[in-house]
Amino acid sequence: MLRKELGLSGSGVRRAKQMPDGILLDGCPAFTNARVRAGQTLSVAVGDLVGSGQIAPVPGPLDILYEDEDLLVVNKGGQTPVHPSQGHHGDTLANFLMAYYESIGLVAAFHPVNRLDRGTSGLMAVAKHPHAHEVLQRQLQEGRLTRTYLAVCQGVPDPAAGIVEAPIGREPGSVLRRMVTPDGAFARTHYEVLKTGRGRSLVQLELDTGRTHQIRVHMAHLGCPLVGDFLYGRETEELPDRFALHSASIRLEQPVTGREIVLEAPLPRDLADLLT
Repeated sequence: MLRKELGLSGSGVRRAKQMPDGILLDGCPAFTNARVRAGQTLSVAVGDLVGSGQIAPVPGPLDILYEDEDLLVVNKGGQTPVHPSQGHHGDTLANFLMAYYESIGLVAAFHPVNRLDRGTSGLMAVAKHPHAHEVLQRQLQEGRLTRTYLAVCQGVPDPAAGIVEAPIGREPGSVLRRMVTPDGAFARTHYEVLKTGRGRSLVQLELDTGRTHQIRVHMAHLGCPLVGDFLYGRETEELPDRFALHSASIRLEQPVTGREIVLEAPLPRDLADLLT
């Protein structure tokens, strides 16, 4: 019942068993082998036992475009890291969300669904509990959670629309850089030029795969690196501490009800100004 009807994973069932009143049948504690009859109410706790103790709650800017009891979607700033790391222990999206959860009395760990590089702005889904995270991750892997990106590139791709299908692997001797290489992982990117200006192009991109730095590597492979990309192009004073990539739209299914959710975030002004 818990696995087939409610869609809980094995780890989700184990978490519920560890929680006080984690599994209730008509309001009374129940074991997983209990038989449920028509008309009875079965409820299962799917939340976290504790929050992310290793992530300090630090109030900061949060642009929440959608929120319900299972997930939220934020419009992340291009200069905001997602996770704490060396040099960034209190200025990340994770810190800001932990402070927000604390302010509303929610006990939850940090469960990012789609991850964005520090230099990338735009839409990012975050689950509020492990069950929602598992469901949304499955949607991502199966191609039912989709995203569209906008990038400002140096130069104009030729042809103006097409598909880049080029395997990506780690560049030898580097812990960060990736490269197109015959022995890399399969990677495919769809692109279309929407606008040009100042020797640059606004390109819309959709991914069939989610390799590390995929858009950045593929556009550089076409000879049109992202403006401001310190790894695959050149930094510019026009974009301090970021590069010209924006997660512009996201489509997903609400992890409990299955309702379709579609959200958009317009191109930030600092990126639009690169073309004029």
